[in-house]
Amino acid sequence: MKKWTDIIRKLSTENRSLPGIAVIVIAAILMEITVAMQYRSATRGIRAEVEHRAQTELDMKDLEIQNVMTAVEVAVANMVWDVEQRLSQPDSLYMVTEKTLLDNEIIMGSAVAFEPYYYPEKGEQYSPYTFRSNGRLEQKQLGTDTYRYHTMEWYTAPMKAGHGCWSEPYFDEGGGEIIMSTYSVPIHDASGRSVGVFTADVSLDWLSQVINARHIYPSSFNLMISRTGRIMACPIDSYVMNRTIQEVTASLNDTIRERINREMMEGKSGQGTIVDSLGVKKYVFYAPVEGDTGWSMAIVCLDSEIYGELRALGLRLLFMVLAGLALMGFILWLSIRNSRRLAVTEKQKTAIESELQIANAIQMGLLPKEFPPFPERTDVDIYATLVPAKEVGGDLYDFYIRDEKLFFCIGDVAGKGVPASLVMAVTRTLFRNISARETKPHRIVSAINNTGSENDLNSLFVTFFVGVLDLPTGLLRYCNAGHEVPILISNGSEPKVTELECDSNLPLGIMKGWDYTVQETTLEAGTTLFLFTDGLTEAMKADGTLYGDQRMLESIISDTPKGIIKHMTDSVNAFVKGAEQSDDLTMLAILYNRKKLSARLQRSITLPNDVQTIPQLAIFIDEVCEALEFDAGQTMEMNLAVEEAVVNVMNYAYPKGTVGTVQIDAEANEERLKFTITDYGAPFDPTTYAKADTTLSAEDRPIGGLGIFMIRQYMDSINYERVKEKAGDTSAFKGGKNVLTLRKRLK
Repeated sequence: MKKWTDIIRKLSTENRSLPGIAVIVIAAILMEITVAMQYRSATRGIRAEVEHRAQTELDMKDLEIQNVMTAVEVAVANMVWDVEQRLSQPDSLYMVTEKTLLDNEIIMGSAVAFEPYYYPEKGEQYSPYTFRSNGRLEQKQLGTDTYRYHTMEWYTAPMKAGHGCWSEPYFDEGGGEIIMSTYSVPIHDASGRSVGVFTADVSLDWLSQVINARHIYPSSFNLMISRTGRIMACPIDSYVMNRTIQEVTASLNDTIRERINREMMEGKSGQGTIVDSLGVKKYVFYAPVEGDTGWSMAIVCLDSEIYGELRALGLRLLFMVLAGLALMGFILWLSIRNSRRLAVTEKQKTAIESELQIANAIQMGLLPKEFPPFPERTDVDIYATLVPAKEVGGDLYDFYIRDEKLFFCIGDVAGKGVPASLVMAVTRTLFRNISARETKPHRIVSAINNTGSENDLNSLFVTFFVGVLDLPTGLLRYCNAGHEVPILISNGSEPKVTELECDSNLPLGIMKGWDYTVQETTLEAGTTLFLFTDGLTEAMKADGTLYGDQRMLESIISDTPKGIIKHMTDSVNAFVKGAEQSDDLTMLAILYNRKKLSARLQRSITLPNDVQTIPQLAIFIDEVCEALEFDAGQTMEMNLAVEEAVVNVMNYAYPKGTVGTVQIDAEANEERLKFTITDYGAPFDPTTYAKADTTLSAEDRPIGGLGIFMIRQYMDSINYERVKEKAGDTSAFKGGKNVLTLRKRLK
């Protein structure tokens, strides 16, 4: 740049007519450089946004696909035990396949396929099969001379692997007569020998709907391929299951497409740029479907659609700059420079505002926003609001119900704007992930604190409150990490407002390894827990006067959660009188309102930890079900669920050689039947255990695996509590007893 300036200055001194030209040339060069730099920066920004949107869309589609596939896998896993129990009754296997379809609408067909001549009287191939046809369930024997399933992938793959497998998509001619993929798991006889497979067929019509449901640009398109490259879903219906990705891209004279095809079939994620046979430049973003299917998804976007508007705008700006320089000279150059600076500033401001609006939508999308959130329940009512001081903020709240426990939290990141919103999103995600397998509030808080301290997210700390409310009993366990103390609002004959007693703990992110404490209290029916951030008490008038704790306590009323929060919002707005909001404001109200119904049945039995006494349990359950007028099917389900839970307690609660007891209490009111299983053994929460390993034998599977899935299938809820030891308890493990509660709705 200095070299060009010196040359122009020299020409100007030699010719007095050149000064204006020199200024214009210098201005033109500077503007061209500025435009180029801004164009490059804008291009990078747009590319980053496209990559983010594409990855988000791939993640969402993967999650939707996983939800369907997991539901199928769980349904098959839940029924394998029934198949293995019926091996001596081959004709009854039609009942299992029919029940599988009745309980799972997405499954189009289900079969039990056996090894050759496993049942000599049935011939070489025996495979009871139930499938959907014209809205009805039909059954047939799948194995025939023209349909030899022993050579098909859906049969050979799981038999060889020894575990559940998804097949390559195929048209099931002679079977379901549709394009499908089959999930199969091996079945074993009493000796543990693999004797066949149990299957679930899923039509791929839903897959096309998921893949083609959304597009990040009007002209972008999505596709999915199998592990061999066969197209499973794309905008061109004739390509589906008829063409491979290699065939479709064969006309592209581009080595990049070979890498993309190879990496997609290898289950890798990535992106690339290709040029088709017409010279059109496209961007491809791809990622695998989680699991062992080998499927992969891709999003293809046109370069012209992504950058077209930016390029057109760049050309228009360049023309305007050059025309202005040619007509106006030095004075016009100054005006254009100032105008350009203003335009750039406005453009940046508009872009930032747009991005912040998107960020706000994403942030709000992380939080529960459907109220009432649990309309089918009468024991709890919740309402919440979050109003950020800026487009995005650092406040958060969340809640959900798992195993009859309400998990909830509220937090406030020390800061505002985008950095605080990022910490907020991470904190909420950690809360969901950790609480999915942990029920103790102080452990949830400790895990989030340690993770946040390691990542050092913008050096921002978070005040945080986590509560776990046991809905059947009203027992509230909670941990407060430096957050505002929640308020209890009773709704008795004399309503009163009190602060919840809270220990002093450090906020999250300050000190890794801090020993957080847990506290507990029992909420009476009609009690409301009101939680808030300091944006409420620190709401400020224009003259700097704060709303304050005392005014807040005096303003709280006894009402529904929505009524309480609306009243508090109106009170704050009336106080600040239109002054600019200085901090994020979040409020969460939880009304606990469990009804106490009179018992119509109460029975109890106590057994030693000896599985030989299980027949006594069966008699006990039969008597309970008979008193409640259950039919045979319902009685069998109750026997299976309760027996599974009790047998596992007998086998695992006490050390080998230790004599202990298992108490089973049955209680029913007008709405539900409840079985309470109590033992004094080692602490053990089966509700937190992961999915069972179906490659193990039934005897080796602990409760929490396949057993817990079966219990969940037959019961409406399962709830575990470790109750502290009381006077008179005799326990091999001093410190308490295990209480497992199974509930079944009666109407």
